[in-house]
Amino acid sequence: MKFKGVFHPIIISPARILDLHVVKHTDDGLILGSACSLTVVKDILAKTVSKLAAEKTKIFRALLQQLKTLGGQQIRNVASFGGNIISRSSTSDINPVLAVGNCILSVASQGRLRNIPLSDLFADGLGNNTLEPDEILISVHIPYSRKSEFVSAFRQAQRRENALPIVSAGMRVLFEEGSNIIKDFNIFYGGIGPTTLAANQTCRALIGRPWDEQMLDDACRMVLKEILLPSSASGGKVEFRRTLIVSFIFKFYLEVLQSLQIMYPNQCRSIPENYASALEHFHTKMPQSMQKYQDVEPGQFAQDPVGHPIMHQAGIKHATGEAVYCDDIRAMDGELFLALVTSAKAHAKIVSIDPSEALKMPGVVDIISVQDIPGQNEFYYYDVPDIIFAREKVTCVGQMVCAVVADSDVHAKRAAKKVKIEYEPQEPVILTIEEAIKHNSFFEPQRKLVQGNVDEAFKIVDHILEGEIHIGGQEHFYMETQSVLAVPKGEDKEMDVYVSSQHPAHVQEMVASCLGVPDNRIMCHVKRIGGAFGGKLMKTSLLACVTAVAANKIDHAVRCILDRGTDMLTTGGRHPVTGKYKVGFMNNGKILAIDFDAYINGGCTTDDSVLVTEAMLLKMENAYKIPNVWSSARACKTNMPSNAAFRGFGFPQAGLITESWITRVAARCGLSPEQIREINMYKENELTPYKQELHPGNLHRCWNECMEKSAYHTRKQTVNEFNRKNYWKKKGIAIIPLKYPVGFGTRVLAQDACQTLLKRLEPIITQNPEGTWKEWAKEAFEQSINLSATGYFRGYETNIDWEKGKGHPFEYFVYGAACTEVEIDCLTGDHKNIRTDIVMDIGCSINPAVDIGQGLGESAVFLGCSVFFAIWDAVAAVRKERALSEDFELHSPLTPEQIRMACADQFTEMIPKDKSAVSWAISL
Repeated sequence: MKFKGVFHPIIISPARILDLHVVKHTDDGLILGSACSLTVVKDILAKTVSKLAAEKTKIFRALLQQLKTLGGQQIRNVASFGGNIISRSSTSDINPVLAVGNCILSVASQGRLRNIPLSDLFADGLGNNTLEPDEILISVHIPYSRKSEFVSAFRQAQRRENALPIVSAGMRVLFEEGSNIIKDFNIFYGGIGPTTLAANQTCRALIGRPWDEQMLDDACRMVLKEILLPSSASGGKVEFRRTLIVSFIFKFYLEVLQSLQIMYPNQCRSIPENYASALEHFHTKMPQSMQKYQDVEPGQFAQDPVGHPIMHQAGIKHATGEAVYCDDIRAMDGELFLALVTSAKAHAKIVSIDPSEALKMPGVVDIISVQDIPGQNEFYYYDVPDIIFAREKVTCVGQMVCAVVADSDVHAKRAAKKVKIEYEPQEPVILTIEEAIKHNSFFEPQRKLVQGNVDEAFKIVDHILEGEIHIGGQEHFYMETQSVLAVPKGEDKEMDVYVSSQHPAHVQEMVASCLGVPDNRIMCHVKRIGGAFGGKLMKTSLLACVTAVAANKIDHAVRCILDRGTDMLTTGGRHPVTGKYKVGFMNNGKILAIDFDAYINGGCTTDDSVLVTEAMLLKMENAYKIPNVWSSARACKTNMPSNAAFRGFGFPQAGLITESWITRVAARCGLSPEQIREINMYKENELTPYKQELHPGNLHRCWNECMEKSAYHTRKQTVNEFNRKNYWKKKGIAIIPLKYPVGFGTRVLAQDACQTLLKRLEPIITQNPEGTWKEWAKEAFEQSINLSATGYFRGYETNIDWEKGKGHPFEYFVYGAACTEVEIDCLTGDHKNIRTDIVMDIGCSINPAVDIGQGLGESAVFLGCSVFFAIWDAVAAVRKERALSEDFELHSPLTPEQIRMACADQFTEMIPKDKSAVSWAISL
């Protein structure tokens, strides 16, 4: 078993050790066995809370709050309660709560059983003391709470579930009987140091103080001095984490103040009415949806499936796990396993490769390197080649250097770690777009698209707006990682390659080339793919080559299934983008000119990066007619794994940049973003920047229908009313249009002989109109009617002349619109999606079930940015209320950190600003 890179040869399951599964209610609390799963703990706590008085279950309820979002349901079903405690992880959700709750651990070793306070695990701030190496955690005692005691839990993560907390906290206060005077106080934080940290000094200083605003202010300032988080702290997000430290204290202050006011209405002031929503948690709810689609014509044959929602033929197999993917193929006789050895340097010469230690490892059969390739190692689709194995130098971390073949996957991976590679570092090491621009490191060609005269237009506009937006990359994160099984056939160098690839013909071509055999000797099999989204093209072909070379050399079947870490290390994803713009517009919101430069991080080889820059320029304006355009896009050559095709192919980035400056133009004009969008939306017979005529009737139809079905204007008023009444929670709403071109670079061969066959079958169907397809086919066979026909569709005749900036690069356009409403927590940066309405023009649907299921299809994926701009709208409401500039920029991904720090308040003002901060991570 592998855990955090450490190999554990023996794993003992505690599932049947009864002492570790104890559940016992005592007079003073609840005892839970350490091996109880988190789901079991959650259920027990929920049941206990429902039966006991509220004043006794405050610790239980705080734990339940954390357990609702700890990991996901699958993780909670198998993860143990004790495992979460004993790991003493910095990012634990439950340890801060257990620590403030004065919980007791029962630990045992040979001949000894003892009880220790859980908080002692973190006494030194490092989590290194208290437990002996041979001690086992048996159970945890969680005490009941008391009447004047209050306990709360907090966490903020990138997502509500399946994400480690950025900061978590447990807080507890005990008051003198009948008063608001603090008798005891505890605060523990997770996500701040190497383990759970206690704010002991702050808490001791507050004992004897009344629970009031002065105490709150002092608590925040003292805790920031005590809980130090250096600017170079592991995990980054330093100012955000510092802000969460005090924001959580404020939330706890409000929760306790509200309870005290109920208990002692004459002694304690009530919280302001517009603060009340700060106490409400965002809860994950089961999504609900409704889909509407056109029905078939009344006269259509019942046997005709076109237009009907038909379930995917293998849908049941997918849902039950019966579907066979690449790694599910049964092992061949004598099958071997391959593990990659990858570069640990971003830019270096390879001085030597020493496999001697690896070859001594159990089960190792051979080492495969560039010397074993009988054919082609470099593939020149552009100036910079795509490479199977590094030869003499490496140009990114994760580049394939060699591979180990062994009798098992475990043996291969263990041996791969033993291969020693000596490097000679080279300069420069270019990782970011900014560094690439500095070193003039680009792939050619650079693309430009020009229309009109922006310089003249800038002279006559009322306003000029300049800005820059950064859009981060994205992992494909397909469910099935890169997978290959290569099986030599035993004669004529023939080989079967089973692979999870979007382009089997490309796999066949490259494998044949690297083996030095004709293409027809390689049979590539792809039955299904467990997700790809553009990520199983070039990189899959290179991995197939590695596996095929190994199978060819050893003459055995070789299987290579990348684990998730290696998959993410060796492959790229969506291109990070920096977009710089200058927009000229009039007072009424009419946009006259845009000067736009895009830079994408291509990585160390070209892959599809140049094509992505072309797509960005051709789709950049989205749904808007801009008379004067000067735009350029460049692919940066960096020492990163090559970024590749990704669903949307550059348009999500380009469209997001455009919608960002549209939103800023609205703020400058004092108009709403939807007004700016409508003013500048394409009208009938207008031309795109590349001189292609547009007929945007369906664009306006989608826009108007989305406006109507979402009740946009009514809900906008409701959002404004909510924002007027709530200070610490805000709502936002946004509606975004979509113009998506189809057919760019398409030259596909697709069989299209249906009409020929239908004509042959017409007499039979006429004789038996109520028959089934099977009956018609059988009758045709008996009448010796040929049911075989061949026809080919050559693809669309598309073209673009980049020198002249004109052409017909797309065959047609599809349109859509999406409206989303969100709510944000101004204190934490959390958000929830309240509702999304999508209207899509997809023509006449062949299978509505497929079209609805493909809501993340190539065109519609961009409409997800309606969430981004709804959040922007909510943040704008915050800033307007607090007299901050309403003209601001947000970047993607729009993380809780960005949201929180844009909602500046008295707590962000408390945070010390690091003048010479050393960043923990590089922003790509």
